[in-house]
Amino acid sequence: MAEALEKISNIERRVKVTVPVAPLQDQINQRFQQLTKTARVQGFRPGKVPLSIIKRQYGPDIKTEVYSKAIEEKFGSVIEENKIQVAGMPDIQHEPLSNVSDDFEFTATFEIFPEVKDIDVKKVKVTDYEADVKDSDVKKTIETIAKQRSTFAPVKRASKMGDKVNIKMESFLDGEKIEDTGNENIEFILGDVKRVKEIDQQIVGVKENEEKDFEVKYPKDHEPAQLANKTIKYHIKMVNVAEASLPKIDAEFAKSLGVDSGDVKQMNKEIKASLVDEVSVRKKASLKRQIFAELVKLSNIELPKSLLNMEINRMMQTMQQNIERQGGNAKDINFQPEMFEGRARETSALRLVLANLIDKNKLQANEDQIKDKVKSFAGNYDDPDKAVKWFYEDKQRLNEPAALATEDNVVEWILTQCKKSKKNISLDELMELQPNG
Repeated sequence: MAEALEKISNIERRVKVTVPVAPLQDQINQRFQQLTKTARVQGFRPGKVPLSIIKRQYGPDIKTEVYSKAIEEKFGSVIEENKIQVAGMPDIQHEPLSNVSDDFEFTATFEIFPEVKDIDVKKVKVTDYEADVKDSDVKKTIETIAKQRSTFAPVKRASKMGDKVNIKMESFLDGEKIEDTGNENIEFILGDVKRVKEIDQQIVGVKENEEKDFEVKYPKDHEPAQLANKTIKYHIKMVNVAEASLPKIDAEFAKSLGVDSGDVKQMNKEIKASLVDEVSVRKKASLKRQIFAELVKLSNIELPKSLLNMEINRMMQTMQQNIERQGGNAKDINFQPEMFEGRARETSALRLVLANLIDKNKLQANEDQIKDKVKSFAGNYDDPDKAVKWFYEDKQRLNEPAALATEDNVVEWILTQCKKSKKNISLDELMELQPNG
């Protein structure tokens, strides 16, 4: 008989369950008998320990173990009989199990997965960006590659964009130090696209051995999230400044990019073809981001706290690992869960919406689609065939390509029904699109 569930909220339930002790006594006695053969008690030889001593010494632990397993099985039966999906771990309350001598009760409070209502994908609105690759884009790309291959020589002047600088730095959030290079220096090129522009602008004009204090206010959508919408104070000391010397754009330069003939015109053609491919990749990524953002916006899901907290913890761990990989010390940063809550809500809601769409519209990737995605991944390795074999040696490794192939199916399916508009933009604008654009 199914236990009566108490509805606390749309996604929270409580159930009170009675566990009869009599059926468990045989299990407890069997454990006692086993221990009489193996237990080591001072003053007795193995296998000669009296049962009364076994019960006195091991009784509380054995009872707790047996009763805990019974609680787990009872709760599982309640969930199965009521055909519900539990989100996260239940909060189970009961009296100390080592004190139990008769039938006892436990109360389980838990969250369930919310109902995900169907979304009218015809209401999804996306912009399909078009970007033509021009000769000026090719020239700019070559200049960027040349800058990446620059050599640097020390100079005594004030720093400017394009220089390589070596600095010591401290940063503070709300008066608390969150970063300190200590005895180490950090080296980077001012104006690098991967850097925070506002910081580099403050460092421009600083000479060797000079120090400077300044503040930077980060935007709400900044990554990493723990700095979003925060004002950070910086103190820097310039160690040295080095000026770039660019390589010549000639036959040797072309050969270094894989054009064996050294033909600069052929190099330009190949770079243009590569940029055209990149436009296609960026367009698809933009459409996917827009569609996913729209799905979250159109959804109205009450998220279980357990799912939200799991996602926040996952994001915090990922951020800490990224900082450590980049040579930083994550322990120096005071991560707060609320820094990640907004993104965690969006990610959790999207995951539930996608699962519902995929299930109801049979959008799971098939074997051929997964294989194509694996081949795409393998193309980034020196030996693609060996990489493909590696993926298929362990089915767990196929999870990511399968998930991405399934997401592609969702995007293609929605694109056949949603509202689309076209917009022509420059290549630079396409490259700089915001995450939701």
